[in-house]
Amino acid sequence: MNKSPLRRALTATATAGGTAALMMAGLAGASAHVSVTPDKTTANSYALLTFGVPHGCDTSGTTKLTINLPEELTDATPTVNPNWAVEKVTQTLPAPKKLADGTSITKRTSQIVYTAKAPLDPHLRDALVLSVKLPDAAGKTLYFPTLQNCEQGQTNWAEIPQDGQDPHSLKAPAPSVAVTAADAAAGDGHVAASISTEQAASVTDDGSQARSWAGLFAGVAGLGLGGAAFFRSRSAKASVPK
Repeated sequence: MNKSPLRRALTATATAGGTAALMMAGLAGASAHVSVTPDKTTANSYALLTFGVPHGCDTSGTTKLTINLPEELTDATPTVNPNWAVEKVTQTLPAPKKLADGTSITKRTSQIVYTAKAPLDPHLRDALVLSVKLPDAAGKTLYFPTLQNCEQGQTNWAEIPQDGQDPHSLKAPAPSVAVTAADAAAGDGHVAASISTEQAASVTDDGSQARSWAGLFAGVAGLGLGGAAFFRSRSAKASVPK
């Protein structure tokens, strides 16, 4: 039994609409965590780390983000964000630490604290950027436990996977960056950013998210094509002499 033009158009519209809804659900799931995206991960290089704040604590707006720096880092330079006040917290080391250039330090920056000038709407996202000098430690994963305070409640993104544990199984994984070796073929020593946990997805526009958006746009385009086919069939019928 042949479907009428109306039924074919409605079927195409429903299918495209369902695809778009699934794409949106996938994006929402991928954006669930506070994430970090490096512009490069080469050992012993300077990198910009973008921390994404995708949502609040349930329906409560975010008021503060405390980013703990791993022990391998001695300092970080926060980028100014007009929506947030920022503070560097220092820590006195138990013993002087000798740096690669031969100098020694007795203090290090242990935390970067961003305080929202107004609570961040839980349905909106923001990005906070730090400049850091990555250690000369190719193959090491750096974790940045991050405490998210909200108007009501808080979420401590501080879980670190144990040896052999799947990072995707963690409920509140700490943002992380895997340090890589310099790629001689790259010419300038820069390599693609790599993120070792699921959360890098959210605040962040990586390739998988770009593909998700492409699929979403394709679904929306399908809605338009289905409607256009229906109206063309109606127009063709109206033009046939009775």
